[in-house]
Amino acid sequence: MADSPLTSSLAALSRFFIGDGTLEQILKRVADLTVEAIPPAEFVGITMPVEGRKRTAIFTDDLSPVIDQAQYDTGDGPCLEAFETQRVTSIESTCEDGKWPEFRRVAADNGIYSLMSLPLVVDRHTVGAMNLYSRSEHAFDEADAATGMLFASQAAIVLANAQVYWDARELSTGLGEAMKHRAVIEQAKGILMGAQGCDEDAAFQMLVKASQRENVKLRAVAERIVDQAVSRNKG
Repeated sequence: MADSPLTSSLAALSRFFIGDGTLEQILKRVADLTVEAIPPAEFVGITMPVEGRKRTAIFTDDLSPVIDQAQYDTGDGPCLEAFETQRVTSIESTCEDGKWPEFRRVAADNGIYSLMSLPLVVDRHTVGAMNLYSRSEHAFDEADAATGMLFASQAAIVLANAQVYWDARELSTGLGEAMKHRAVIEQAKGILMGAQGCDEDAAFQMLVKASQRENVKLRAVAERIVDQAVSRNKG
């Protein structure tokens, strides 16, 4: 018996190694797998906090951010409600009157007639929400909602782990750069102490004054002093 779309997508998620791609690539893969897991969804967008504001971070169709913008402009819509309440929200027909009239109008104007939004929750913390769009009315039923939440619970873990991985990687890179900068500054201080016969504090103040005088970073001044010392030694 062939695997169901959900089973196949969950299996693909379980095999996904976080370090294999960038955060954007991971988000895109999760969005693609969502379409595969829930057949009524013709395309998917994932809403996540971006620089303090909720935005469509990734999407499988260019229409997604266009439609979602109506939610962000009004501060009201199915995805934002799913994000805040951690509950599945849906619109059976955007052609019918109901909640979020502006969003319904924009969605219908762009040929989207029903949709479902799934919260992405890890340890009671919302990390995002997935918007599933269909060009048919009444495309999603209760079974799709149940399937969607099962997939979303696993997808949320993948996204949360990816965020932790990349945050840690960026922090590690930043610390690595800081250590390199500190090393070259220490070298420059040693060169000045030897050349000027001064102590460590006085050498550092010389670097600071040169940085302020030349309007360049302290690191750049230190690198130049070290490079000049290396050149003299080679000469």
